[in-house]
Amino acid sequence: MLAKVTTTTIVGVEAFEVDVEVDISAGLPSFSIVGLPDTAVKESKERVKSAITNAGFSFPTKRVVVNLAPADLKKEGGSFDFPIAIAILTATKVIPENTVKEVIFTGELSLDAKIKHVGGVLASALFARNMCYKAVIVPNQNLQEASYVDGILAYGADNIVEAVLFLQGKGELKKGKTLKRIIKPEYDVDFNEVRGQETAKRALEIAAAGGHNVLMIGPPGSGKTMLARRLPTILPPMSFEEAIETTKIYSCSGYLNKKNSFIFERPFRDPHHTISDVALIGGGTYPRPGEVSLAHGGVLFLDELPEFKKNVLEVLRQPLEDRFVTISRASQTVSFPSSFILVASMNPCPCGWLGANDTKKHCICTPLQITRYRRKISGPLLDRIDIQIEVPALKFSEMAESDNNAEPSNVIAERVEKTKEIQYERFKSAKFYSNSEMSGRWIKKYCEISSDSAKLMQDCVERLGFTARAYTKVLKVARTIADIERCDKIMPQHISEAISLRILDRKLDF
Repeated sequence: MLAKVTTTTIVGVEAFEVDVEVDISAGLPSFSIVGLPDTAVKESKERVKSAITNAGFSFPTKRVVVNLAPADLKKEGGSFDFPIAIAILTATKVIPENTVKEVIFTGELSLDAKIKHVGGVLASALFARNMCYKAVIVPNQNLQEASYVDGILAYGADNIVEAVLFLQGKGELKKGKTLKRIIKPEYDVDFNEVRGQETAKRALEIAAAGGHNVLMIGPPGSGKTMLARRLPTILPPMSFEEAIETTKIYSCSGYLNKKNSFIFERPFRDPHHTISDVALIGGGTYPRPGEVSLAHGGVLFLDELPEFKKNVLEVLRQPLEDRFVTISRASQTVSFPSSFILVASMNPCPCGWLGANDTKKHCICTPLQITRYRRKISGPLLDRIDIQIEVPALKFSEMAESDNNAEPSNVIAERVEKTKEIQYERFKSAKFYSNSEMSGRWIKKYCEISSDSAKLMQDCVERLGFTARAYTKVLKVARTIADIERCDKIMPQHISEAISLRILDRKLDF
């Protein structure tokens, strides 16, 4: 007796087809699984056997061989339990063979035959739709996640009995409802809570409008973290396609559950400075997404940037430039999306009070200590950060203001969204939608500057030592500033403001 059922396995953040083939033949009772299974898959023998028996069905007392094809693709996790059980019940004629065709099964089994939550269901549903399968049958806890994919029927089952009755045509399974629109996120924080720091607010508005990376430098308590945490509140709402892509990353990483089955808000990730390079960039024996991928479509905040290990910071170079990261291991090579806005903060010196206006607090660091502190951040990494601003300590008059007339996030977000619409229209024939992602030919086309602006840029290159990358970063930021002001051409004042937002290139002493 031979039967075949289709499931998927997750490699990186993509699903790949796996055929679960079951052969039941005469011989001494045995149960073996072949096809490069890992330990968790090998252990599924006991779970499947107990689940089938406890569901009231007979487990064949013959030689049972399960093959997971293709054999050169590593299979890991418990998501193969459910398809293996369905394949065995199909081979024993409990389930009609024609009902399991064009259906993808995934789920882990408990010993009492219940089907448990697994990761990567969204990627499996997307694969099923793209490969023209008719339906997916998943654990009930994953049903909402699978239902976000339009064009594929998604069914949820609580246990094997429900699934078998459905496939026999004697029962019904809960059917998922496709999400029609993105729910607008509500935030607990707002930009109008930040007093003063108008320059920093302006810089973050430019960063949000053009997708630019930001470094904030200032003494402790000046509001750097407070500003960074409010950046997502002015970012444009995620499109459905962006939300699907981000949710797929979280699903494959195992961060979704029944209560949190879809990512509506743009991610805000703030890893501690003790993080390892693998945790930040992704990796492992079988590579998994890191923080740069979990921040995809949102913000990656690195507080106290010099406190991160140097090798950890250096791995940021590729994702900052390419918007994706490639992880190579002996077993496989995978790519993860990592298009995010980097927001970093740091003190001007180890004690934090260099250049402070407060007469009570003075810098106690030696020049050597300050140099060592700043050298923890390499020049190539700084070169990739478009906006580098100073966030000075607040004066008492600013902190004690009774009326705060600062703009709320929704007003700033409206300007950002209108600026983004200009970029969507500009780059509709490209594969990106932000000024920060422009390559050479797009810069040449949309960042043309006047002779006065060119003279200003020439002075910066010659006097301040701008690199070619710094030059293009300034042009991109200037293009965003012009878009905010609804100017078709980049004017000298736009170039001047963009240059003023790179304090490290201007070699200012804080």
